[in-house]
Amino acid sequence: MTSPILDLLPQLASGAAHTHALGFAFDGVDGDRVRIRVPWREDLVGDPETGVLSGGLVTTLLDHVGGLAAWVVLGRFETLATLDLRVDYMRAAAPRRDLIAEARCYRLTRSVAFVRAWAFEDTVEDPVAAAQSAYMLGSGEGRGAGVNLRAGGPAA
Repeated sequence: MTSPILDLLPQLASGAAHTHALGFAFDGVDGDRVRIRVPWREDLVGDPETGVLSGGLVTTLLDHVGGLAAWVVLGRFETLATLDLRVDYMRAAAPRRDLIAEARCYRLTRSVAFVRAWAFEDTVEDPVAAAQSAYMLGSGEGRGAGVNLRAGGPAA
């Protein structure tokens, strides 16, 4: 698969302030599946006694890789907004291990991308968590901050 988005994926995986701070790194594309990785770090641990990464980190990772998968299928960068995200936690992440997330956009409509994603250490067949999500396409197209406000008054 060749498209302009493939060259941008490493930057999109870790270029936002929060993804950079969390240490997200692009880990590759295989067909329509995209992977990112977050290296284990002490400051990302949710339970200091076990050394297991935070559940919030897992959710953020799955949401972000889902957006990347939508861009892969679109073949271009377009603004997205998460409409729905369900995360099923299946087990605790292994202590002191990097976490990988993989996602695939399985259905694309004119306005919504539907994605499935998994977080795991070694293989997708042994997931820490699985996600089902929907992303609205073109969520910022032609709109700026405050465009929904009437001049001189509150929102209509």
